[in-house]
Amino acid sequence: MNIFGVLTMIGGLAMFLYGMNAMGDGLAKLSGGKLEQILEKLTSKRIMAVLLGVIVTAIIQSSSATTVMVVGFVNSGIMQLSQAVGIIMGANIGTTVTSWLLSLTGIQGSSLFIQLLKPSSFSPVLAAVGIILTMTAKDNNKKKDIGNILVGFAILMFGMETMSSAVEPLAENAQFTSILTKFSNPVLGMLAGLVLTAVIQSSSASVGILQALCVTGAVGYKTAIPIIMGQNIGTCVTAIISSIGASKNAKRASMIHLYFNLIGTIIFMVVFYGINAVIGGFAFLDTPANAAGIAVVHSLFNIGAVLLLYPFGNQLVKLAQLTIPEHADEKEQKPDEFAILDERFLEKPAFAMELCKNATIKMAEEAKDALELSLENLHTYDGKRVDKIIALEQSVDRYEDALGTYLVKLNNCDLSQNDSRTLSILLHCIGNFERISDHAVNITDSLTKMKEKDLHFSKKALEEMEVFSKALKDIVEATCTAFVEADLGKARCIEPFEQVIDGLSIELKQRHVHRLRKGKCTIELGLILEDIITNYERISDHCSNIAVCMIRVNEDGFDTHEYLDVVKEEKAPWFEEEFYALSKKYALPEKKRK
Repeated sequence: MNIFGVLTMIGGLAMFLYGMNAMGDGLAKLSGGKLEQILEKLTSKRIMAVLLGVIVTAIIQSSSATTVMVVGFVNSGIMQLSQAVGIIMGANIGTTVTSWLLSLTGIQGSSLFIQLLKPSSFSPVLAAVGIILTMTAKDNNKKKDIGNILVGFAILMFGMETMSSAVEPLAENAQFTSILTKFSNPVLGMLAGLVLTAVIQSSSASVGILQALCVTGAVGYKTAIPIIMGQNIGTCVTAIISSIGASKNAKRASMIHLYFNLIGTIIFMVVFYGINAVIGGFAFLDTPANAAGIAVVHSLFNIGAVLLLYPFGNQLVKLAQLTIPEHADEKEQKPDEFAILDERFLEKPAFAMELCKNATIKMAEEAKDALELSLENLHTYDGKRVDKIIALEQSVDRYEDALGTYLVKLNNCDLSQNDSRTLSILLHCIGNFERISDHAVNITDSLTKMKEKDLHFSKKALEEMEVFSKALKDIVEATCTAFVEADLGKARCIEPFEQVIDGLSIELKQRHVHRLRKGKCTIELGLILEDIITNYERISDHCSNIAVCMIRVNEDGFDTHEYLDVVKEEKAPWFEEEFYALSKKYALPEKKRK
């Protein structure tokens, strides 16, 4: 092989790796993070965990990616080690799908049907269709993702064929053949497979390279089998690296992956070569391997390892715990509620976005709970309730910091258009939810001041504040519901609601001035009431901000002030009807006339 052959092989390898990555990313985007969510939730039974591991890995085309996600799940506390075992086992089976796809390059035959099955026949068509879909997608994200999958698959197959063509001349190279012969030694072959996989961080890719080398005819099963065994151990390196700096449980998850592959490989090698020695040698070991044969060996080993070690899943967990022992303080340590925002999940942006949405929903619920508790203090003041409000506000603050930091990192990832919109909404909304909790504390501070000075609202003022509080509670509830359900219809109903609350605020202030002039209220109590009313109004403003942001981002617009001006100026019939209905529902008690 001359220098140009080497360059061709490198180019083929580059296309192969790029195609595999592009196809995997396209499949992950198309799933929209749903696969990973299923992986997270439906793993209570080990057999189900195994099946899910197979499906998810087969779709995203990477056992390493699946295992890294498992490490992230365990690190965040949303998955137990016992659940992780099944997924890791399933991932090892799922990764064999790639080798079967690549085995298509080895199809031989002169019939039309056989020729059509060859990647060189249909890959150009898939590439053309993929390019057309990608270029004409515009706002259709699924169409673009499908296009990327097709292009990625075509590049993957083209890269495989290019590698095979480049290494084909090596069949007549005695030096190359002698090197490969050395790898027929089980130990050397395992080490070669281990190092190759550890370097390129993908067992599927290293198996693909081995399949490409089979075209030379110099790779026999005596050489291929030890290399495949080493590749299974080498793929564990990715998870081990990923667990650095993670919790002890996450490290244990990566050790389970290592022990599973290591024990499975050792048992296979001992049994296989033991039988080989007893019977005088398997005849097929001296025959040249082909792409399909490599896929068969890869599949049989991984399926066999799962069947063998499945009953010993709990023992694998105990072995990992013995390797990384549990300390007494670890049992008492509470799981970090923000550990779910794990940087490992950034590898799958669609899933990371789902995690951010879930975290923001929890943040919104805590802000709402803080407000509701503060409103309860208006009628019956409770010091313990104040402590809960402060604790909730502090938790909301931590959510804002954690989510803000994570979303900025996520913004640098390759996001779909829908995920980009979601990210914009979340970045806008987390600040507004945090401010709602701040105002809840402000209301509580005002009520605490009243308690300390033994001040009380009049019966009439309390009746009016009860109506106002009910309106405020309902608008926050409606805003949270619209946000959680991503319901733009409900979001549009927030603005007329906010207008009603603005009207209530003005009316309450006027009534307070009236009572002040009549001598039924003090200036000190009036100032506290003014603060509470202002906080009520500000909370409704933040509800409006959240709703308008949802609407404008989904309409590809960001000028919220422009939207509000248009809505108010146009006075659409639906707006007027909603405003009128809410005005009647939250009408203040009529003033007594003398």
